[in-house]
Amino acid sequence: MDAGQRKALSAARRAQSRFVQAQERLDASTAARRESFAAAAAAGLSMAEIAEAVGLHRARVNQIIHGK
Repeated sequence: MDAGQRKALSAARRAQSRFVQAQERLDASTAARRESFAAAAAAGLSMAEIAEAVGLHRARVNQIIHGK
């Protein structure tokens, strides 16, 4: 393997590592959002109230709560 190939392989590994880290952060954020929406609903807020507060349609809030 020449120097150019090693450099390209190293860049690919770094990019993959950054991608995996970003995906893990996204997964954690998605779960936190779902949990917070569910907690708001459990506290008595309607889907419409939650939706208005976060700038989404109430149907989308319901989908998020139910993991869709």
